[in-house]
Amino acid sequence: MQSTFLAAINQLCDEKNIPRDKVIETIKAALRAAFRKDYGNKNQEVDVDLDENSGLATVFILKEVVKKVEDEDLQISEKDALKYKKKVKVGDTVKIDVTPTNYGRIAAQAAKQVIIQRIQDAERDVMYETFKDRENELLNAIIHRVDGNNVYVNLDNKTTTNLPYDQQIFGEKYYSGQRIKLYLDKVIKTTKGPQLMISRTHPNLVKKLLELEIPEIKSGLVEIKAIAREPGIRCKVAVYSKDEKIDPIGSCVGQKGVRVQNIMEELNGERIDIIQWSENMEDYIKTALAPAKVSVIKLFDNERRARVYVQPDQRPLAIGKQGQNVRLASMLTGWEIDIMDISEFAGSAPKAEEKSGIVNLADLGLDPAVTSKLAVANLTLVEQLKGLTAKDLAEVEGIDEESAKLVAEAVKKA
Repeated sequence: MQSTFLAAINQLCDEKNIPRDKVIETIKAALRAAFRKDYGNKNQEVDVDLDENSGLATVFILKEVVKKVEDEDLQISEKDALKYKKKVKVGDTVKIDVTPTNYGRIAAQAAKQVIIQRIQDAERDVMYETFKDRENELLNAIIHRVDGNNVYVNLDNKTTTNLPYDQQIFGEKYYSGQRIKLYLDKVIKTTKGPQLMISRTHPNLVKKLLELEIPEIKSGLVEIKAIAREPGIRCKVAVYSKDEKIDPIGSCVGQKGVRVQNIMEELNGERIDIIQWSENMEDYIKTALAPAKVSVIKLFDNERRARVYVQPDQRPLAIGKQGQNVRLASMLTGWEIDIMDISEFAGSAPKAEEKSGIVNLADLGLDPAVTSKLAVANLTLVEQLKGLTAKDLAEVEGIDEESAKLVAEAVKKA
């Protein structure tokens, strides 16, 4: 039958996921430190034998056998060494039992804080080594508890850490016992121990979920070229396959949309648009702006800027609610995209004298705060706003009805 001491060690190893030999060595180190503090001195070489069954500790001073003693803390004469060891010669090391009376009780009190600290250090080291090799991986987690905006998650049923507020999906509700998937971006060593950079908002979370759900992506038959994401709301994913026999979009969507639907459910209903990637930037931008239908695109390679001309009824779709569609398309392609009314298309690049006219919203004399809100929605040119009603403009985040009317009137005058 195992002793209470041994049972406590085994429980500690199981709960903290720390190797048993590391716990034993930590306890020995704490007992050595306690002895030096209360009975010996820091110059002595102290060793501790720990009986794991009884939990009793025996303390020894280690001394080297020499002909002439120069340091009594570390050396002992051959004559004196014979008292502790029958056969001894110069150069040997003898162990002298110096265990104080009632040392178990005294040492336990003295070493308590040291043991706690050392166990915490060991736990942090194990945590770092466990997760360092798992960077850029998908982790299964269970919500341990929720305290306001603080969400604590349990990883692998052993490690508990915090999911930062800025890495939580906006509007997602968390509750104790809930199972979720997280993306581990990095593991950073800090003075307070390793910090796991986990996220529910990182674009790579979508990538890892696609790899998990779609065999064609996992095997490399379908390649993810780019991801643009507004967590919890909408995401655009550009996919491509070198094999002409494989439909990359169909592979990702699945029969009746079941594959992509599973991922959307995991991400709190976040809408996921799967589009075809293309080397032809004009085609790529057209598909990135779906579901809007594009009439004409003019590319300015030096500026990595595209002017997209659409029919009046397609402008709200191209821009999207609060500028979301054009913003995601711009992130996905890496190009600045300006949505224009088809009536503005002259069939050629703007002339120098046209560029010097009123093209920027800043020239309309609008409230800077309003101009700033429009810029966030990727609406920076007067030509982009032509054809949009005050009702359309009021859809932009931060723009109220009164401001929308003022903008619409200013555009008409321009």
